[in-house]
Amino acid sequence: MVKKEMIAMLLAGGQGSRLGVLTSRVAKPAVAFGGKYRIIDFPLSNCINSGIDTVGVLTQYQPLRLNKHIGIGIPWDLDRNEGGVTVLPPYEKVGKTEWYTGTANAIYQNLAYMESFSPDYVLILSGDHIYKMDYEVMLDFHKAHNADVSIAVMPVPQEEANRFGIVVTDENGRITEFQEKPEHPKSNLASMGIYIFSWKALKEALIALAEQSNCDFGKHVIPYCHEKGETLVAYKYNGYWKDVGTLGSYWEANMELIDIIPEFNLYEEFWKIYTKNDILPPQYISGDAVLDRCLIGDGTEIYGEVHNSIIGCGVVIEAGAVVRDSIIMQNAVIRAGATVDRAIIAEQAVIGERAQLGVGEEVPNKVKPAVYAFGLTVIGEGTVIPPDVRIGKNTAVTGETVPEDYPGGQLAGGEILDKAGDVA
Repeated sequence: MVKKEMIAMLLAGGQGSRLGVLTSRVAKPAVAFGGKYRIIDFPLSNCINSGIDTVGVLTQYQPLRLNKHIGIGIPWDLDRNEGGVTVLPPYEKVGKTEWYTGTANAIYQNLAYMESFSPDYVLILSGDHIYKMDYEVMLDFHKAHNADVSIAVMPVPQEEANRFGIVVTDENGRITEFQEKPEHPKSNLASMGIYIFSWKALKEALIALAEQSNCDFGKHVIPYCHEKGETLVAYKYNGYWKDVGTLGSYWEANMELIDIIPEFNLYEEFWKIYTKNDILPPQYISGDAVLDRCLIGDGTEIYGEVHNSIIGCGVVIEAGAVVRDSIIMQNAVIRAGATVDRAIIAEQAVIGERAQLGVGEEVPNKVKPAVYAFGLTVIGEGTVIPPDVRIGKNTAVTGETVPEDYPGGQLAGGEILDKAGDVA
């Protein structure tokens, strides 16, 4: 193997349970985003744009679509003889076999992969954030400070700081304290889950913590390095960064793409976002269609009205249908006369004629109030909604439903209708 100065390890095995039925059949990094992308496209594009050509992608939960999407890495120019992209699922070993049980444990189980490139530095990334970052600039910062560990951080509102790993720094940017989701945060600098380790420091920490159950970077590796007296520095990032871990933040990040001046710009020449492009015909907008402020994927046919929405590839919106403030994923069908308000409709779903989604008052979800919130109606992958039914807000529907599933022709706000066994 050729020696590499820095390789990237991309953690993409998470379930993303707070995305509800959107991740019941697909890993969170493979969830559709922005009409034509998948979430993992963003860190992968950052890697190749930053000159990193060796990326290990660690998969575990529902990896099929993710593996198919990544393939041999052609869209990101990562189909290399030396390095390139390698999918790293858990595998059987002599003596004992185990699933990845934490972020650091997953990296530990792939020491041999990393060793094969004898890197000077290892970049650790999450596969579920939306942002653009030049990792080369962060590496220069790491070298300039002669650091063992660099943690990318960004300021967050003080009242939200208890949701994050928080770092406390001195005037030189050195980390003096690390608090994992503290009750009383001592600063508002939140860890972004992006780390650069000098190889020696990473390897030593992973081996030392090998027996630690559910070994995690924030909870175990970073504190271990800090206690050993290694040099930890905070690399401050001030650009756009979104953890799309909840349905609300996922919906919001999509909607921000269609702002008049989007904070996150997909159209910049110098920092392209690459993805696997299927061979699809052009989109078709009929003479009677009405559209404003939308992103529309290839192969989509629109005969109805679409306002302020993200429409994926291969979607059909029939005449008389009205879609507002919604995300419609690829190959979904909105039948004639249906109205869709503030909804997320997953791939291959079919919304029946004259069905109404997102009606009535907003009430908390009865089963999972923390997941199905934000006034959204969420329709799972491949779900069928029959004609003429009314579905309220903060609801989830999954599976092939029939009129008899809707007493009085409706699903009240705050209810879940699960015909596919997708709601754990």
